[in-house]
Amino acid sequence: MHENLVIVESPAKAKTLEKFLGKDFTVKSSYGHIRDLAKKDLGIDVNNGFKPTYEVSADKKKVVAELSKAAKEAKAVWLASDEDREGEAIAWHLTQVLDLPVENTRRIVFHEITKGAILDAVENPRTVDINLVNAQQARRILDRIVGFELSPLLWRKVKPSLSAGRVQSVTVRLVVEREREILAFTPTQYYRVSAMFFNSADLKKVLFKAELNKRFDTHEQAQAFLEACAGAEFTVESVEKKPGQRYPAPPFTTSTLQQEASRKLGMSVSQTMSTAQRLYENGLITYMRTDSVNLSKQALAASKEEITQYFGKEYSHTRNYKTGTKGAQEAHEAIRPSYFNRHTLSEGTPAEKRLYELIWKRAVASQMAPAEVEKTIIKINIGGQAEHFTATGEVIQFDGFLKLYTESSDDDGGDDEQAILPQVAPGDLLEYKDITATQSFTKAPPRYSEASLVRRLEELGIGRPSTYAPTISTIINRGYVIKQNRDGVKREYEVLKLEKGAVKSTRSTENVGKEKNRLSPTDIGMLVNDYLESQFAGILDYNFTARVEKEFDEIAEGGQSWTGMLDNFYRHFHPEVVQALENTDPQKINKVRVLGTDPATGRQVSARIGRYGPIVQIDGKEDEKPRYASLRKGQLIASITLEEALELFSLPRTLGEIDGKEVVVSIGRFGPYVRYDGKFTSLAKTDDPYTVTLERAQELIAQKEQKSSKTPLVSFPEEPEMLVLSGRYGPYISYKKKNYPIPRKQDPATLTLEQAREIIAKKDAKAK
Repeated sequence: MHENLVIVESPAKAKTLEKFLGKDFTVKSSYGHIRDLAKKDLGIDVNNGFKPTYEVSADKKKVVAELSKAAKEAKAVWLASDEDREGEAIAWHLTQVLDLPVENTRRIVFHEITKGAILDAVENPRTVDINLVNAQQARRILDRIVGFELSPLLWRKVKPSLSAGRVQSVTVRLVVEREREILAFTPTQYYRVSAMFFNSADLKKVLFKAELNKRFDTHEQAQAFLEACAGAEFTVESVEKKPGQRYPAPPFTTSTLQQEASRKLGMSVSQTMSTAQRLYENGLITYMRTDSVNLSKQALAASKEEITQYFGKEYSHTRNYKTGTKGAQEAHEAIRPSYFNRHTLSEGTPAEKRLYELIWKRAVASQMAPAEVEKTIIKINIGGQAEHFTATGEVIQFDGFLKLYTESSDDDGGDDEQAILPQVAPGDLLEYKDITATQSFTKAPPRYSEASLVRRLEELGIGRPSTYAPTISTIINRGYVIKQNRDGVKREYEVLKLEKGAVKSTRSTENVGKEKNRLSPTDIGMLVNDYLESQFAGILDYNFTARVEKEFDEIAEGGQSWTGMLDNFYRHFHPEVVQALENTDPQKINKVRVLGTDPATGRQVSARIGRYGPIVQIDGKEDEKPRYASLRKGQLIASITLEEALELFSLPRTLGEIDGKEVVVSIGRFGPYVRYDGKFTSLAKTDDPYTVTLERAQELIAQKEQKSSKTPLVSFPEEPEMLVLSGRYGPYISYKKKNYPIPRKQDPATLTLEQAREIIAKKDAKAK
């Protein structure tokens, strides 16, 4: 008989809790949710108040049996799943499956797994919060209804095996809209002008940079301005010094942690969350699903003590931030270290150590003094010109929180350090070393990274901290969005430079469009998005999705009935599904994009979605079949050109010969491959079948042969050193670091130990 049984949702959390609770408590894990909506049919009785049918999954029956036995043997059962809605739902499901009375079963929650927090929770138990459970049920049931009714519609009208979801479809819409902005974007040129000046009276001639307050549209305008500057007099019109302060960012929420871990550590959203989960369960950080930037009084005191001890009293500045996110409800404190005196981790994976250090620095920096800066602005007059140059510099007088931490940005990965300017005074004459007009081009909006997509979802009020990671993983896994790198393309630009009174023009190149780990829609993602937008504009509306989240919040606070909310949604949604089934013409969905005419045949070239994905097609004659080719990774039907399409028909491609035998590269059912001597060798992921060389193909063939030669055809237990292997020139015996060819008349698969010894003996005798 156990005195107390504590049930948590993860084994790691159970292990940490056992250290603090003592011998009177037995801690067991439910391994997450123990049951879910029935998989058969909808699992929801829509006509009976949306009553759900729950079932214990097959892989959880053994766990449930063990928990049920332990619960019956215990005097008291404590439910200690996480403190958010998902955790509350797990606790409620446990009461239902284990026959525990909801009104009497002790429910305990804690924001951090520390001894003080756990003992405090045990002393102040509550019961399961049914409002939180109903909010989770409403979300789960609504998402099941949307997925159950929309997915079959996509199978019939667009393509088999597709799926849709309330939050995932809106997230795909964001990525698709951004891609279309990029496709529609036309860059325009402009010339930006900068100059390197020095004070005429300065013997050291200290240079500083200044920017013109105007941009020019054409080469002629930029050239004329530089020529006018050749004989102009430059004087300091004004020097303005402004003292200022820079303040630290608040401690992490789920969203800001995901963004900063992506920028600073290169971690994906799902990787960040799984790593943070391990840190939390090991008692190292507070709960990692939170909208709050608030810190507890104990945390404020602990951080102040640590800052004073390690940086000095002048670096401490206690402040508490207020959460700006509407409906913030997942927890009551920001993500912070459990113990501020633990600066780094001595144990754990490299990812855990790096993420912990990031969380520690952010939390500590949020309680440090602001940085004191002095900003200097020098305005430079150009004699006879309406324009003027401006030089801006910043000097840090007191580093404050910058001593420990600086927040990154999506654009540059960190704050730019501004130049320190020399001492000048109004009226000082300046001379230029050079004045440069650089041709530049406007930039298309950037594709989303995982971090910037999370920020956009949060801005729109779509989803909650617990949904960001699974939503992004889902749209990638289902092939609606891909995360990829782009090498960019070379582009020439002009540089006009005024030096020693003369203007010279030179050309230079830059890499445009280079990207790392950016999200792009696939053709099928764009097709599904367009169809859903045309039929279910309300479901994909950003305001609607955000409003649903607010309704979930109202249910959690007891302000709205969860069945009433679902009924109101379904009354509008279901008729739209019925209408879409009746009205949509599949031919109008999968539109064909005509690219042009094939110069070799004069036939039409087009692009569309085929049975196995996006394809290009060259029409055939009446008695000929069309020719098809699959699009390459990263290519889109919406943007592929005729030239790019025709290149796709260059496969199969003959690379040359090896030992008189032809080497051919092509794409098959399992991806790109090289065919040589009747054998097939797969290309590596980094190899492009359209550009791979004969030398690279030969290297891949040799690697495969070497790998296969190391797999024994026959081995002998009595003689472990003796192996029959397959080599480039046929099967052979490997024995004591020597190789012995097997005669062609002998089948290597039936070779006996005695026969092998005979072959070795003959070869050795011949060698002697």
